[in-house]
Formats: sequence, structure tokens, C-alpha cells
Amino acid sequence: MSGSATDADAFEARLDLVRADLTEALTAVYGEDPGLVEAVVGDARSAMASRSQALRRLDRRREIDPTWFLAQDVVGYVCYADRFAGGLRGVRERLGYLEELGVRYLHLMPLLRPREGENDGGYAVVDYDAVDPRLGDMADLEALAADLHERGMALCVDLVLNHTAREHAWARAALAGDPTYRAYYRFFPDRTVPDAVEATVPDVFPDMAPGSFTHLPETDEWVWTTFHEFQWDLNWENPAVFRAMLGVLLGLAGHGVDVVRLDAVPFLWKRLGTDCQNQPEAHRILQALRAAVRLAAPGLVLKAEAIVGPDELVPYLGGHEVERPECHLAYDNQLMVMLWSCLATRDTALARQALRRRRDVPAGTGWVTYVRCHDDIGWAVADADASAVGLDPAAHRAFLAAYYGGRHPGGFARGVDFGSNPTSGDVRTSGSAAALAGLVDACETGDTAAEAAALDRIELLYAVAYAHGGIPLLYMGDELASVGDPHWAEDPDHADDNRWLHRPSMDWEAAARRHEPGTAETRLFASLQRLARARAATEACRSDGRTRVLEVADRHVLAFVRRHPRSRPLLVLANFSDAPSSVEGSVLAEAGVGGDDALRRRDREEPLPRDATGALVLPAWGYVWVGG
Repeated sequence: MSGSATDADAFEARLDLVRADLTEALTAVYGEDPGLVEAVVGDARSAMASRSQALRRLDRRREIDPTWFLAQDVVGYVCYADRFAGGLRGVRERLGYLEELGVRYLHLMPLLRPREGENDGGYAVVDYDAVDPRLGDMADLEALAADLHERGMALCVDLVLNHTAREHAWARAALAGDPTYRAYYRFFPDRTVPDAVEATVPDVFPDMAPGSFTHLPETDEWVWTTFHEFQWDLNWENPAVFRAMLGVLLGLAGHGVDVVRLDAVPFLWKRLGTDCQNQPEAHRILQALRAAVRLAAPGLVLKAEAIVGPDELVPYLGGHEVERPECHLAYDNQLMVMLWSCLATRDTALARQALRRRRDVPAGTGWVTYVRCHDDIGWAVADADASAVGLDPAAHRAFLAAYYGGRHPGGFARGVDFGSNPTSGDVRTSGSAAALAGLVDACETGDTAAEAAALDRIELLYAVAYAHGGIPLLYMGDELASVGDPHWAEDPDHADDNRWLHRPSMDWEAAARRHEPGTAETRLFASLQRLARARAATEACRSDGRTRVLEVADRHVLAFVRRHPRSRPLLVLANFSDAPSSVEGSVLAEAGVGGDDALRRRDREEPLPRDATGALVLPAWGYVWVGG
């Protein structure tokens, strides 16, 4: 049987598996329309037929192992191509550096062609079919993907689903009066609907871009713009938008992309009288995209960028009352917030409560865990979790914003406030991991003890992120203790967005110091290498394992055990205190760690630290991995 016949048979077999999911999801959004279902199947069939032989071989391998992306040796790295290495060709030249860190998953921040000038960090796309010419072109992207595949690495890129730039060809045609493309967006003749919407919809950028609508003087209309006035929300009630964006998604897969980060997915569906986030139809759209992707490019992974409340996270992985395949991956925003909360309070009670309460993710899906990312931090602490441990929810969120915004007396963090919302009182925070962990003051004062403590905190955070469950993502510069870009406001395109504080260019001079004894760069780089090696050798760290939070007497300590059916358990103890802590030795038995495991420290080749009573001793800001 020829290769094309084999591929055609495989497509039909996949269609038998996903037709019901695809039909159900599309019907829930667009009504019963067999023609739409068949059109989407045809789109997927055409995309599959256009995939290169190399990508089809990769698809076949990944169909045999559909959880390839959940393996314990998958560690991610996140960067802007231009800020990391000048462009896509430069990234290809630096892959050896990433391999040193144990990276097998490279996430390049927005690289599709954005509008000129201010573009929300690349999230205002003017052409989905072209790379930003400052970075290269599609041939460069394909060459990078091929290089990564040869090294056993995967490529992740961003796709903005909620909106386009106002300069996009669709938006230009709509503004010119083309009825086909006017239906791609949401226009209003007056403020009646916008006023009703804004009564219940919170501002995303209350300081920089208040309101959710922008007046168009050309037509004397209002257009829906959730984020910035130059980002026009797409009208996903129009099935033509679904097909167009599916085509973009499958086109990226055809260029060799392995993982697509679906940006702003909670905002896809609009419903009057709600906050226009996390609507049922948004989930159905993602389920339909997942089914179509499985038909055309079964090796492609979808990652949901859903930075929402803790109770609304798991549904983006398909965890509904009846589980439905949705995205393969989602950001563990809750874990990130809990880690910083532990660091500021030196208390893990809130984290224990929050992490213990949430649901497990569906089989075959996983989290991506992270300490920092390109964005600001929203202090998403659930009211129920804070109240359960005796905290006032609003007061605790305000405390975290003040602490990490550098406004808390005696605090070590030196971030800055971002996006203060006068209505809710919520304040978000910008700043690099090193700045939030206390390295700025230590460097300015030359206090070596404070510097060591800040580095300990960064390593502690990553030690939990690498083990807790999910693909750990290392944000560019964290491995070198980068405190950020002090000159971020000098670029006029960025002057009103302080998130560029923690989006510096890569300091390759600092990177050259990663092998010089006694430097902060050497300390952190070596720590992250060690964590990556330990993770790769520990099957309990597979992202499809399970995490159970343990109760220990010392509230400074976060204790959890990782289990996978094919491995022995891994116990992780993390001390969120600037003083030593001890943990009762009985925790080893409770975690199922015993025998030789009890004498073995997995994260580094050192004896397990225990005192004469058998208690495990953790230094200030210290941790251990035991067993596995």
C-alpha cells in the first residue's frame, strides 16, 4: 500500500474516532449544520495531505505515543526570538546552549507579523501567514523546527485567537464595508450595547486601555476591543471565523510547529450580562479545534493560555462534568501564585489548601508549570481557599501586590505595580524572578548573604516547579539571575507598559560567566541543570502522574508526593522560611518512601539531611527530593 493510501486510511480511522466530538461541539456553537461539519473535515483532509513526509513520520510516532509531551525529560524554555538571539537564525545557532539546560521544548514568544508601532508585545497580528520580518521568514521558521526535531526538541509558538490587529486584511476589508468581513468582527452603531456590556465586563488593562470598545470615526461606529483599541475582537459566532482560524492553526502545524499556545481563549465568546469569560461556547470551540487538529496533524499539541480563577482552570483541559477532549496543556497559574505567596508569608497553609482542593486533570493532559513568564502576575487567590485558612481574601491579594510591588516595609521584592483596577481594588505586578526574589537590593548593597538568600529562593521556586507535576517552563534569563531591563521605558513603543521591565535582551556576557566559579550565573545555571537531570531520571515526574499534598507540622514547609503507575513515589519537601526547618521522619513512610529510598536524595548527590531523631532538616529556603 502506498504512503498516500496509508495516510488516507489513517485519516479515515481518526475521523471515525473524532466525528462525534467534532459534530457535537460544532452543533453546540453553530446549530445543526452537516455542511459545516463536512467543510471542516475537508479542511483537515487538505491540511493533512499537504504535510511533508518528515512531519507525517513525526505524526505516526506521536500517535503511537500520544503522551510524548508529558515525558519526565521534557523541560521548556521561553524567550523572544529577537531578544534571545536576534532572530530565528540566531536561535538556531544557540540551540546548544538550551541543550546544556536540558531543554526539550522551546516556546518562542509572538513571532507572526504584528502591526507597526505599539502591538502589545506582538499580540496584535497583522498577517497570520508571515513571520515578523525583523525575525526572519517562514522558511527560517521551518528550518528552526527541523533543527529542533533533529535534536529531539519541540517548538511552541503563539496563535492569537481572540482578536486581530486593526490593520489585518480582514479588518481593513470590514472597515471598507465588505459585508463578508464585517461579519468577522463586532460593530455597534451607538453606545447602547457597549454600555450594557461594560456594566459587567472588567477592564483587562484599566490603566492603559480602559473600556472594551473603541470608536471608529471612519464609520461612526463602535468595535469590540477587549484588550487595546488596535486589537479588534473576532466574532466567533460566525462559523467562517472558526474555519479561517482553524486554517491558520493547521498552517502553523504544516510549518513544523509542535505546540500552539492559544492566546486569550477565555474571551472567545461574548454574552450580555456576564464577564464574557469562560463561557460554555468558548470551551466548545476549543473542543472542535482539538478534534479537527487530531484529524489533520495528530502530533500537534494545543496549549490553553487561560489565566483565570483556580476553579476555572481544569475545564480548559477537558475536565467538565462529562470529560471532552479540549486542550492538551494549560498554564498552572495557581501553582505560580501559591509559590510567591509562600515566599512572602513564609507560610504554606494557603498553598496546601488550594493545591489539595483542586481537581485532577483528565488523562492524557497536563499542566505547564512556571515561576515567571512574559506577563504581569495577577494575584488569583480564590476567596474559598483564603477563607478556609483564616485569611481575608481581598486583604491577602492586596498584601501580595504590595509585597511584590516593593511597597511592603522590610520586604525583599522589588517589582512594580501593573494594571491597578480602581473598581475591584486588584493590583497586578511586573518584575523578573530575580527582582521579586530579592536580588536587586542584594546587588546594590553588595550584601553577599542577601544575594545567597535570593538565589536560594529562585532555586527553591524552580525545584517545586520542576517536580510538582507538569512541563516546567524556564523563562529566559532566570537561569542567569537576570534582574530585568532598567532601560525598558526608553523605547517609545514600550514606555507605558512596564512588563518590558522583565523582558530584557539576553545578556550573553552573563551567559559566558555560567562556568566561572563563584558567580551567581554559575550557581543558578548549575542548579537548573541538576534539576533537569534529576527530573529526567525520575519517572514520577512525568506530567501525567499525580500529586498529593501532605500535612506536616511545620507550616513553613510544603510537602507533596508525586506518583506514577510505572514508578516509585517521589517526596518533595520545600522550606519557605529564612530559618532552618525540620520535618518529622514519619513523612517518609506516609509518602511511601522507604528502604534504600530513605537514604537517597534524588535532586543532588548528597546524603539526605537528617538529625539524630530521624527528622529531615531543611536549611533556610532549602528543599529535597527523596525517592523516585
